[in-house]
Amino acid sequence: MFPRIIHFLLVSLLALCQGLAFAQELRVAQLIAPGTSALRRNYPTALPSLLATARQTTGLPFVEEPVLLTSFTDPRLRDCPFLYINWDDRTDWDSLSEDELDALRNYLTGGGMTMIDAGIAASFLRTVPGQSQHHSFAEWDPHPGVRDFFAKVFPDEPFVPLRRDDPLFRNCFEGLPDASLLPEVVRTYAQDEKWPSGTYAAVALRLNGRLAVLCTPVIAMGWGRDVRGWNTTIRFRALEGTAGLGEVLETAPYSGPRFEVTREDGGHDAIYCQGNALPAWSQDPAGIWRVFRYYDSRQISDFTHVFYTRLGINVLVTALLGD
Repeated sequence: MFPRIIHFLLVSLLALCQGLAFAQELRVAQLIAPGTSALRRNYPTALPSLLATARQTTGLPFVEEPVLLTSFTDPRLRDCPFLYINWDDRTDWDSLSEDELDALRNYLTGGGMTMIDAGIAASFLRTVPGQSQHHSFAEWDPHPGVRDFFAKVFPDEPFVPLRRDDPLFRNCFEGLPDASLLPEVVRTYAQDEKWPSGTYAAVALRLNGRLAVLCTPVIAMGWGRDVRGWNTTIRFRALEGTAGLGEVLETAPYSGPRFEVTREDGGHDAIYCQGNALPAWSQDPAGIWRVFRYYDSRQISDFTHVFYTRLGINVLVTALLGD
């Protein structure tokens, strides 16, 4: 408790050192599609809710409503240390002008940081538009469109998996929220495999050692909250196995495609789907077969919301610290 408070005070001091205007008002930007309303973006209440929680939790002067931009050339971007983008809010990434690319490059090399939410999504989720907005299962590899776009911005700077020991996962919050109310199978999978030590699947592009671009599976679905509670219900997907399962699944029929997804260690899991994009079972590089099982409860949803919100606050503080 006390080390966290001390860290918050140090971050607040950092804000004060940036100048009086910065200390009075800390604004975050969000990129949306041209000609669209604020309510048409994915999870319109998510970022304002996160900023409100971050202000209350850290004491930093975040303005709750983000600065909504439709172009990287908008001069207001220069006044925002952090830019949030939901990848699926835009469809024109392959046609942005050189001025747009130059503006984003200048913003990032000048110290700005951007987060691309839904910037990594497993291949089976990308086959159906919008699926990545409802699942957190991901590869340790950027979405192909993200990779192609940033190859234009920084041709010599690739995305790399974010290490589990990265400071982002512990600068304000470390570890997972209290999991005592979760079913044992969900708690074990979350703690040991899905989110070990409160870490998360992500890839990063660094400039001179500084985290400049962060890509994650969609986590904004866990930020929105109002006086009635969380705005979305989040289900938990776990991989489970049992003796003899491989003998059954190795020859089992499946109605959807088979995909390979990149693991953190560089290996590949084979994912077998039913229908267009519903993962049914998997085989890991060691040949172990497991099935996907979905769990749904108020405790699970609340636990995930808290974890995603804490993760979001850590991202905001990383942008301020320049780590």
